[in-house]
Amino acid sequence: MPTDGKPDIEGFEERTLIHEGMRIRYLVGGDGPPLVLVHGLGGGAANWRLIAPALAAGRRVLVPELPGHGGSARLGGAGSLDPFAEAVLAVAEAEGALPAPWVGHSLGGLVALRAAALRPEAVTGVVLAAAAGITSASRIGRVTVTLIGIARPGKLLGRRRRTVSRSRAGRTLAFGWWGVADPAGLDPEMAEAFLAGPTRHTDTLTAGKALVVSDPRRDLHRVTCPVLCLWGANDNWVPLADGIEYARRLRAPLRTIADCGHLLIGERPEAVVRAISEFLSCLSP
Repeated sequence: MPTDGKPDIEGFEERTLIHEGMRIRYLVGGDGPPLVLVHGLGGGAANWRLIAPALAAGRRVLVPELPGHGGSARLGGAGSLDPFAEAVLAVAEAEGALPAPWVGHSLGGLVALRAAALRPEAVTGVVLAAAAGITSASRIGRVTVTLIGIARPGKLLGRRRRTVSRSRAGRTLAFGWWGVADPAGLDPEMAEAFLAGPTRHTDTLTAGKALVVSDPRRDLHRVTCPVLCLWGANDNWVPLADGIEYARRLRAPLRTIADCGHLLIGERPEAVVRAISEFLSCLSP
């Protein structure tokens, strides 16, 4: 489902899978050992446009869109994140891409953790890129996620995404404080890609509700694969303290990216690719 005639990710092929009667859209590109990239709440495959091609130089990279997001059908009635993890597992299984390491941004990090807990044999490593799940369950987190899911402010900005993304003031309005440390310096095409997602979504509220009732700390002992915690040092949306908590409980290394906010995969893609590549090189073949 390209935007304005441009592919979501250059060089990647769009595919679909019917999983339990539900259409899941995903992209695939590259050759080699498999790797799964999972976007965050309100995101989509295009969020990985600056990350996926670099990783696909040596790997077969799968980029699914979570139920209710992008071109994937809505899930409806999910009381936990397990159905979201199971949908991504189904895509990877259909592509013969298991076992594999997973990289999850924000909500996607929590989905990756759920997959690693549900199917330990299927997930060989996890990179938590500003993973949600710890402070998300706070009262303000619940209110924020619910309001965003109902009001869907991203739709308004998304309809004007080209104008907004080409303007310093527009990028500051859309991404300032919460999203990136330097909205004026955010690549305009990456900004447009972030803004395109909300115009396609059919149901982010279900995922948001499942997120705020989930406490990943209860099941972290079931995650047996290696984990890397990767955080923007200036993340105001999912604070660095959450990364420290994940790292402590998982006995995992924590790597921070200076002068970087929550949308690290678009703000500092080179640093993110480098961290992921170094992590992957340390995994057992």
